[in-house]
Amino acid sequence: MSDTLHIVCPACDAVNRIPVARLGEGPKCGKCHAPLFAGHPTELTTARFQQHIERSDIPVLVDFWAPWCAPCRMMAPAFQQAATQLEPRVRLAKVDTEAEQALGARYGIRSIPTLALFKNGRELARQPGAMGTADIVRWTLGHL
Repeated sequence: MSDTLHIVCPACDAVNRIPVARLGEGPKCGKCHAPLFAGHPTELTTARFQQHIERSDIPVLVDFWAPWCAPCRMMAPAFQQAATQLEPRVRLAKVDTEAEQALGARYGIRSIPTLALFKNGRELARQPGAMGTADIVRWTLGHL
């Protein structure tokens, strides 16, 4: 493993090189100075999705959801809580499949919520259905 990791800024999408030893020290983006890890999921659009999935050296856990979906709304606080437990080892992100229909279609999202875990641009695992915080954390770590 390298001594540095590429981390995509959740605010401006700039790719930052961060020493592994400093990951837990609250690193900030070199371009916009926003925290690289804020303890909450990053909202991704179609335009931002590839940058975060392909350029980040840490895994990205994506929640494909929609605002009209009751189980999605029910799982949202658990996904938020999972972000505080999984960062900085894993970036958590959300994709609104209602607003970003092309992404949902591209990844064959048939039911929501669906969690998909990506590493180095490849999908590692997928889990449909609402989950609690502990289950999200356990499922994610079990696939890394």
